[in-house]
Amino acid sequence: MTQAKHHEPHSPKEPSKKELILEAAAAFAKDRITAAEIEQIRRKLIAQFGAEANTSADYIASVLADAGRRVILSTHADTEGRYEEEFHDLLHFSTLEDAEMCLIRLDELFRKFRREGDHAAEERARQVGVLGRRRAEMIARNHKVEAAKRAEKEEIAQWFGVWLQTPDAFFDWLEVRKQSPDYERRFGASSAAGA
Repeated sequence: MTQAKHHEPHSPKEPSKKELILEAAAAFAKDRITAAEIEQIRRKLIAQFGAEANTSADYIASVLADAGRRVILSTHADTEGRYEEEFHDLLHFSTLEDAEMCLIRLDELFRKFRREGDHAAEERARQVGVLGRRRAEMIARNHKVEAAKRAEKEEIAQWFGVWLQTPDAFFDWLEVRKQSPDYERRFGASSAAGA
């Protein structure tokens, strides 16, 4: 008597949540993944693997963006499509210097769209900033990452947070922050970034 084997969620080599997300996203052959598709992926994971597979839309968006997929979270995706090239690859920041360059570019785009009165694109720039902060926070909380990198990501998350709250004062604040004793103590050697 042979019994058909059921796929059990607790097999010896269980795929990671990231792998499950990427596998679910592979069903979308599109260039871009929108908020609606992210929600579909989220529901599909829960349907297939139960409540323990539940994850936030932000986490799914972050995993997909890290894997090189183009993620559009705005409901104005069609009107913003022409700007996606400008935002594509903007959130790659492995160092404090990279993060500063990322924020300079993001701020330039934000101001350009504001000047042009393009509110959808201006909001998209803010969403990219939110995504940047969340990615940095996620890495900062990951105890598999070495302590020095986590500290950098925590700092970067703070930068994005300040930019999101007060974009007009951000770069003045950043100059003061980089000269602070706390910053020097934590990142002195690694932070020739714009000093």
